[in-house]
Amino acid sequence: MDNKIPAVTMRDITKRFGSTLANDKVWLNIYRGEILSLLGENGSGKTTLMNMLSGIYFPDEGEIQIDGKDVVIRSPKDAFDLGIGMIHQHFKLVDVLTAAENIVLGLPGRLDLKAAAQKIREICDAYGFEVDPEQKVYDMSVSQKQTVEIVKVLYRGADILILDEPTAVLTPQEIDKLFAVLRNMRDDGKAIVIITHKMHEVEALSDRVAILRHGQFIGDMPTKKTNAQEMTNMMVGHAVTLNIDRPEPVNPKPRIEVKGLTVRSMDGIIKLDDVSFTAYSGEILGIAGISGCGQKELLEAIAGLQPVEAGSISYIDDNGGREELIGKDPLSIQQMGVALSFVPEDRLGMGLVGNMDIGNNMMLRSYRSGRGIFTNRKAPYKLAHQMVDFLEIATPSVETPVRRLSGGNVQKVLVGREIANAPSVLLTAYAVRGLDINSSYLIYDTINSQKMRGVAVIYVGEDLDVLLELADRILVLCGGKVSGIVPGRGAKKRDVGLMMTKLGGKTDEQ
Repeated sequence: MDNKIPAVTMRDITKRFGSTLANDKVWLNIYRGEILSLLGENGSGKTTLMNMLSGIYFPDEGEIQIDGKDVVIRSPKDAFDLGIGMIHQHFKLVDVLTAAENIVLGLPGRLDLKAAAQKIREICDAYGFEVDPEQKVYDMSVSQKQTVEIVKVLYRGADILILDEPTAVLTPQEIDKLFAVLRNMRDDGKAIVIITHKMHEVEALSDRVAILRHGQFIGDMPTKKTNAQEMTNMMVGHAVTLNIDRPEPVNPKPRIEVKGLTVRSMDGIIKLDDVSFTAYSGEILGIAGISGCGQKELLEAIAGLQPVEAGSISYIDDNGGREELIGKDPLSIQQMGVALSFVPEDRLGMGLVGNMDIGNNMMLRSYRSGRGIFTNRKAPYKLAHQMVDFLEIATPSVETPVRRLSGGNVQKVLVGREIANAPSVLLTAYAVRGLDINSSYLIYDTINSQKMRGVAVIYVGEDLDVLLELADRILVLCGGKVSGIVPGRGAKKRDVGLMMTKLGGKTDEQ
């Protein structure tokens, strides 16, 4: 690649946020006709660096060149004018508008939807996209929404594309389609950058990898000349074992029994339809499914946070005694001796209080144990210090408000607090979403330690490779129904992916 003029050259790029140095004199070249994977731990500066290229941030120091010419990028409009487009992990679409309306939204000139639809079809035909210009966004799957976002930047003339965690909520089949499209775009001369934590995807898709650590550029190399272990070691700065431990369940006993569970959303849509299964002590039951097919409602129903239309949820103690959980509020479920810990998908929205510090967020689980009007502050802050050390939470102090932490460190605070509650059932939704490899393996080890002490773990995950390595059994949801329950050991990724999109798999409980 060195004999070609880079599409993008970033030299000595530095960005500070107060006392935090996010990027420290970073050099990076991006070439047309390649897919570059940008790797690094949480807080290493990957997204910040790409946000400066896409005009969201402005660098404090350094310079950017496009095709060898110095440029100044002060806004996303400047970036688009230079042919740079970024597809963010959280889509920026208007649900009530069609694909075509979203794609042309904000563009100058007279609105001609018929001409826009024709241009959209031409883009789709050129690269292999599947988009109906007239389809409403609220009727689209996650992968269709992502496709609209990509077509939107191509429609605006982008030939340098940045994708932030593009496969986070896609099925294996959808990932294959996306990768085929990205390869077609690369072969057409586009410069493509993907930010991801999934090493198997890096090896399968990218031509070159570039690695950041603590805001500094560590190095780059052709993907075919490295491997997952070497890349991980460069990201972290020391050797990391890439094998997830999966100890065999010891003396498993029924702990949560769900029968005929049916749940409707507030607008009357069935989210769970006649769902039945049993979760056992000392095992990890993985829940697989495409985004929005009932995983969140399932965990919330067990935790007492979701109204239930039909069915039963029983907690079974070590002596075989049963307690019905439906009809009890979350506090009653805790007070009856059933320690149901819930790690929600929206960690700051419903898991933690952003303006409170780490110690006070730990205290949210224990303040009722204080005497009279006084709360016990020493124990939560002691626990906060232990969690910071054990989970390697990057924070100035335990008095730091959690809203000032990175998303990955917020997740560590939440998981640490719930596990410290010594539950008998641990419900986790996307426990490692947005975490780098080192942090993810800390969480996997922590979850496994709960399993070994007899906790029944119900784990909702979006990375099928992790589910297949971590879970003892995997329950697959499709359209709110149980598509199948398969053993974690020996299950094939493609088969589980098909079950996520098509009903009819066999379960070990049918």
